[in-house]
Amino acid sequence: MDGRGSVDRVFAALGDAGRRSLIETVATRGSATATELAAELPVTRQAVAKQLCSLADAGLLQATRAGRETRYEVTPAPLEEAVEWMVSVGSAWDERLTALRRSLSGYGKSRSSSQPPPGSRS
Repeated sequence: MDGRGSVDRVFAALGDAGRRSLIETVATRGSATATELAAELPVTRQAVAKQLCSLADAGLLQATRAGRETRYEVTPAPLEEAVEWMVSVGSAWDERLTALRRSLSGYGKSRSSSQPPPGSRS
């Protein structure tokens, strides 16, 4: 997968609560089929299979066919890429917020020592 595009596909796939629930269930079990998952849900096997395909297209699940069964397993690499992206964006914001905090604390100190507060009369 190609960096930013794969991160976009991961977030698009995980934007649906039903798909997030499916990936959690598959991760907990280690692997599962659409039939196994649908047996515990109030939806059809076809609906589950469609959601599993979306997760596989995003690279979040690996489908392995064995006879008539397709088993799905979680593939962590795309999630790791998404976490790396969030960390890089978060650290950029941390740096900006720290600089803003320093700037604002310096503004308050310099203003209070050299001028009376706004609205006060000298």
